[in-house]
Amino acid sequence: MLDSISYIGPIHSGLALSLPLAPSKVHCGFPSAAEDWLEDKLDLNQKLIKSPSSTFLFRVEGESMTGVGINDGDLLIVDRSIMPKHGKVVVAMVGGDMTVKRLNLKSNPPQLDPANPHFKSITEEFTVWGVVTSSITEL
Repeated sequence: MLDSISYIGPIHSGLALSLPLAPSKVHCGFPSAAEDWLEDKLDLNQKLIKSPSSTFLFRVEGESMTGVGINDGDLLIVDRSIMPKHGKVVVAMVGGDMTVKRLNLKSNPPQLDPANPHFKSITEEFTVWGVVTSSITEL
């Protein structure tokens, strides 16, 4: 079964959205005392988007990449200017459909590997469309 992703659109450069950055880390155990001040501002565009003109958003549909933390409904940030390398998570065209998988260039011929043992690798011909740089999970 081929999981698919739906095209959301290109990233547009423009206004920066700077959000407050707390000076302390969030603990996943016993809570520490809260800070009353903020350290700085963080622009998520600068942090997540290196090449706005070649970066696109996609929404994930399916569960073949759950092993690397990419889940159904997540948003992927995909950069077309990055050279795809072995082991990178990519968006690829397979038979007219887009899918997200790990690029395996050591296989002969190259293949697309899922990150979920319940799915099979894609060994048919494919074209890499772009490299996934981030995955955003909406809670």
